[in-house]
Amino acid sequence: MGVRDVRVAVQRTRILPAWVRRADASATRRVNARRTHPLVDRFWSRVSGFADRGVLWWTIAGVLAVTGRRRIAARGLGSLLVASALTNVIAKRVFGGDRPLLADVPIARRLPKPPITPSFPSGHSASAAAFVTGVAIESPRLGAALAPAALGVGYSRLHTGAHWLSDVVGGLALGAAVGGLGAVVVHPHRRAAGESTAASGTDRRLPASPDGEGVFIVVNRSSGTSVLRSDPVRVLERRLPRAELHVLEDAAGDDPGAAARRALARAEPPRILGVCGGDGSVAAVAHEARAAGVPLLVVPGGTFNHFARAAGAATVDLAVDGLQRGEGVRADVAELSFAGGPPITVLNTASVGLYPDFVAERERREHRFGKWLAAVIAANRVLRRSAPVNVVVGARRARVWSLYIGVGPNDPGIPAPMRRSRLDGGVLDVRVLHAGSRFRAAGTLAFGRRTSAVLRRMRLLPKRFESYTTESIDVLVRPRHGQPPGFAHDGEVAIEATADASARTAAPGYRTTVRIVPEALDVYRPGRAHES
Repeated sequence: MGVRDVRVAVQRTRILPAWVRRADASATRRVNARRTHPLVDRFWSRVSGFADRGVLWWTIAGVLAVTGRRRIAARGLGSLLVASALTNVIAKRVFGGDRPLLADVPIARRLPKPPITPSFPSGHSASAAAFVTGVAIESPRLGAALAPAALGVGYSRLHTGAHWLSDVVGGLALGAAVGGLGAVVVHPHRRAAGESTAASGTDRRLPASPDGEGVFIVVNRSSGTSVLRSDPVRVLERRLPRAELHVLEDAAGDDPGAAARRALARAEPPRILGVCGGDGSVAAVAHEARAAGVPLLVVPGGTFNHFARAAGAATVDLAVDGLQRGEGVRADVAELSFAGGPPITVLNTASVGLYPDFVAERERREHRFGKWLAAVIAANRVLRRSAPVNVVVGARRARVWSLYIGVGPNDPGIPAPMRRSRLDGGVLDVRVLHAGSRFRAAGTLAFGRRTSAVLRRMRLLPKRFESYTTESIDVLVRPRHGQPPGFAHDGEVAIEATADASARTAAPGYRTTVRIVPEALDVYRPGRAHES
C-alpha cells in the first residue's frame, strides 16, 4: 500500500463521526448476512453495472427526448453532469475513505471489477439522485416514477459491497442538492394544463353537441396505460351522456380504424367521430373521418398525446368543451403511400432509422415489462446495435441515422420533431441526420435546439444534420443487412424491420411517398380565449 492509499484509508476515520462508522458497519453486516437467490445477486450487480458512467440515465434521457420531453431530459442530464463532476473531482478528494473489505462480501455479489477510487460519496448515487431530481423539477409525476430506480441504484452499491451506507446517503444528498440548486439557476417551465402548443390553423365553426348526441367515440384503453390519470371514460359518460362509446377489447383483435368504419357504414351513421387514445389510434380514426367528411373529436388518452396537445385538447374536459361549443380548426395532414398501397393519414411525423427500430423493440417488450421499462431497454439496445440506413431522397443518395418527415413547420434546430408546432403551414418539415458517430447521433437526437447548439460548439455533437421544407418527398429505402429497415408514423410501425431469413429476399427494400394535404381535417378545438 502506497502513501496515497494510506492517506485515503485514514481520511474516513478522521472526518466521519464514530456513530456514522458504527452505523455503516452495522448496515454492512446486515446486508452481507442476508441470504439471497443467485438471480437476485445478479440483478443488483447488473443494475449497478448499467448505472456505470450514467448509462442508465443517458438511456432514460434518450427515451424522454425522442418522446417530446427534451427539456426534462436536458435538465436531468445537466444535473447529472454537475453532480458527477462535484463528486469525482472534488468530494472524493476531500473526503475519500476506504471501501468495505471484499472478504466480507459474499463472492456471488462482488462486481466483476471492484472500484478502486475513494469511497465517499457514492458517485452512482449522486448521479442517480441528481438526474431524478432534475426530472422531478420539470415533471413531478415523472420524477416520482423514476425515484425507485434511483433508490435501487443506491441499494445496488450496498448489495455488491461497493460502498458503505454513509457513502450512498451522502451521494443521494449531494445529487438531490445539485438538482434542487439547478431550479434556482434555471427556473423550471411548466405549461398550464389548458395551454395550447400549436399556432394558428384556420378557425372553423363545427356542429356542436352539448350532450353527445350523434357522436361516436372509439376508446382504446390499451393506450396510455403507463400514465397515472383519471379514467377518461367516466368524464365522457358524465359530460356526454348521449354519446356512443365503443371501448376496444384487446382480446377481440379490434382496431380503432375498423371500429370507426363499421359505425360510418350504418344506415344512420354518426355525424361526429371521436377517438380517445394515443397518436396511433387518433391517426387511424382521423383517416376514416377524412374519408367520410365528418369532424374529429380528439380526447387525450395515450401516453404522449402529441396531436391532441397540438389541437389544444390537453385534457378530456378541454376536448369536450370544444365539442359542446362547436369550436374547431381546419388542420393540415400528410398522406403516406407505399408503392402499390393506399395512402395512410399522418398527423405528426413519419420516419425511418433509429426511431422505428426503437418503437419495434419497445412494442416487443411492452406486455412483459410495461411501456416505460420496455422503452428504456429498447433505447439501450437500439443505440448499441442499430446501423445507419441507406436511402435515396429524390435523386440523392444518403446514409443516415434518421430521416424525419414532420407535418407542418417545426423548431429548426431539432433533428427528431415528435409534435407539430402548428396545425397549418402547408409544408412537410424534413430532418436528416447523416451517419457518423453513434454516440454523437444519439446525443443529437436527444437534445433540443439550444442544448444541441451549445454541445456542437463544444464539438461534442456532429454538424451532419440538415433540414428543409417541401410539399412532397419520395424516399427509396435500401435493405440493411439484407432486410428492410422499419418505417414508422405517429408512434406506430408501418413497416417493421425483420431478421427473418425468409423475408430478406422477399422484401429487399421499398419506396414511399409523403405529401402534405392542406386543410384536410376538421378537428374540435377549444377557443383560444377559453384556453387561456
